[in-house]
Parts: sequence; C-alpha cells; structure tokens
Amino acid sequence: MAATGKLSARKVATVKEPGRYGDGGNLWLNVGPTGAKSWLVRYRFQGRARVMGVGSVDLVSLAEAREKALAARKLLAGGIDPMDHRKRQFEASAMDAARAITFETAAESYIEAHEAAWRNGKHKGQWRSTLKTYAYPVFGDRPVADVDTDLVLKAIEPIWSSKSETASRLRGRIESVLDWATARGYREGENPARWRGHLQNILPAKSKVQKVEHHAALPYAELPAFMEALREQVGTSARALEFAILTVARTSEVLGATWDEIDLDRDGGAVWTIPADRMKAGKEHRVPLPPAAARIVQDMGTMFGRTGYVFPGQRKGKPLSNMAFLMLLRRMGRGDLTAHGFRSTFRDWVAETTSYPSEIAEQALAHIVGSAVERAYRRGDVFEKRRALMADWARSVNQ
Repeated sequence: MAATGKLSARKVATVKEPGRYGDGGNLWLNVGPTGAKSWLVRYRFQGRARVMGVGSVDLVSLAEAREKALAARKLLAGGIDPMDHRKRQFEASAMDAARAITFETAAESYIEAHEAAWRNGKHKGQWRSTLKTYAYPVFGDRPVADVDTDLVLKAIEPIWSSKSETASRLRGRIESVLDWATARGYREGENPARWRGHLQNILPAKSKVQKVEHHAALPYAELPAFMEALREQVGTSARALEFAILTVARTSEVLGATWDEIDLDRDGGAVWTIPADRMKAGKEHRVPLPPAAARIVQDMGTMFGRTGYVFPGQRKGKPLSNMAFLMLLRRMGRGDLTAHGFRSTFRDWVAETTSYPSEIAEQALAHIVGSAVERAYRRGDVFEKRRALMADWARSVNQ
C-alpha cells in the first residue's frame, strides 16, 4: 500500500491545474476543466478497475475524504466491493423511506390509481368514506408496513356483527390496499386482512351474523294503482322511475342512459342497448322497450332534445341525482318502497302469474344465468322472448 497523507489542506485549497492528485491509500483529488474539485477513491476489485466518487471538496474535507477512503479499504480487505456496498445502502435507505408511507397515503394512492377502472362514479366516494370512517382512525397514520392482524381486527371487529356488510367491504378494501402496498415494495409478508385461511379462523362467517335485508318491494297486485299515481306526478324523476319499472333496469342504468344507447326506429320495436361498462356483470345488455317505455323516451326527447342523457338533471350535462327516486317515493308517501324493489315485484309476477321460464326473467333482469360452461354454449340473449315478456309486463302494470 502506497504511503498516505501526500496532500495538505493548503494544496487542496490552492491547486488549480486540472488533473488528479493522489493522497495515497486509494484517495485522489480530481480537479476538473472548470476548476471544480472532488474526491475519488480508485481501486481494483476482482481484477477490474473502479472509480468511486465520495463528494465535492466544498462538502467533504480532506480528513473526511481520508476516512471514506479508509472505510473503502476495509471493505476491500473483507472481499466487498465498496461501490456495490454503497449502492445496497442507498437502496436500503430508500426502502426504509418507502416503508414509512402511512396506510392512509397508501389507500389514497390506491384509490387514485384505480378510480378510472371503476364504472360507478360513486365507488371512489364509497371507498374513501368507508376507510375514513373505520380504518383511518385506527391505523391511518401508521406506516403501512406496520399494519398487522391486531390492527385490522381493531377496525373491523366492532362492526362485524352489527354492520356485517359494511365490515366485509371494509375488510376487502383494506386487503386490496395492503396487496397494492406489497406490490409497490412498501411492505412485506402475508396480508393480515386476508379472509381465506386467516381471518376466517378468527371471525364468524358473514352469513352467520348478517341480517338479511331485502329491498322493499310492492306486491304486484298493487302495482297498477301505484303506476296510476306515479303517472300523475310531474317531473323527470317520475318519468325515469316509470321507465325503470317498465324496463326492470337498475337505477344506475336508467339514470345513466344516453341517447346514443336508444334506437326508437328499430324494426320490431324500440331497443335500449346498455354498454358493458355500465352493467354490473360487465356485459352489454339489450333491453326491448315496450310501447309505454318508448313513449316516455320520445317525450323526453321532445322536452330536452335527443342529445346527452335521456333523463337529464337540473345541472347542465349531468343526469338525475342518485337520490331522485328515493325523494320521489317519499313525496308520494311511499317511503316504504325502494326503486330496486320493483325488480323483485317483477320477479314475483313472472313466477306467480306467467309461464315464462325462470331464465327468461333472469335475463330480463340482467342477472348471470347458469354456470360458466352453460353460458359459453348459450351465447344468445333470448331477445325476442324477452320482448314478449316485457310487453306482457307493461300491459300488467298499466291495467
């Protein structure tokens, strides 16, 4: 090993000629063409020459540079490449910083990353609301790497029996955030919110504690009188609910209906084609419109024009509010009912008063029918049979 201490603090401060000046012990002062000065540690590792920068002269003194060179020589003596060692240290520090990310920050990042794929605009709000109410107060400010089974249970156990559906969704959302954090390198190990093989051994199954709640439905025998009262109501909300009942479509499907989905001039009768990205099952759904439903659409076009939403809200370019049907039913003195419940009314009517096969009714409701194998072989949507069914349904409700 060459002698060390060849440079002095004065030499370092005054030298101006570009070049490299050795201090010994692998340490070199590098003076660049512009006069900038920095420290280099030059060495060989496994027969390969390497040069490692250890800082600017403005930031690292001669004494400090010698300490860095000494540390590098000790690593070399132990068979360790100083540059590889430093790289690993940087990576470890970056990982430690990443792991300091809080659960709330991870959750918000997850929501932002996935909201574009969520078909329902309410989904983002529901995700954030659930986590903000139940998870953030418990471990929102904790590093996501530190979230363990005890913390997850602390958030979901208090509502597991009293609000089983909410608790189940909360658990699933925590699990998704933690999976995302693991994939991004913010945490390691098993997911403490995982149900199968983990929390299922700690908590009772949701089916054991869940109170079954059905959407309030009107008996089909009372529907004609209700429809008569509904037709007396003025406003877009009333026409949209009437349309929803006649088509047995979901509320979100009706409120989001646009004119480019409607074909009033189709041979054989009007058709409403709902694209896959607006359907719960993620599959395009064609709805045969009975004459009464087609007339409602025509009236909407006369009132508002045939562009944008079929049932526009008060705000320009926006559909009716998700609360429109609920508020309408309350104004009618029927707060005991829900819009979704009319789908149950339809299902009861089909089963008890008609001879239509069950699968035809299920197709009309846009439910998934049969196993995956059965669906693969049955590619049609029994459209013409559904048109006959919906015509009979419209006549029944409009008696």
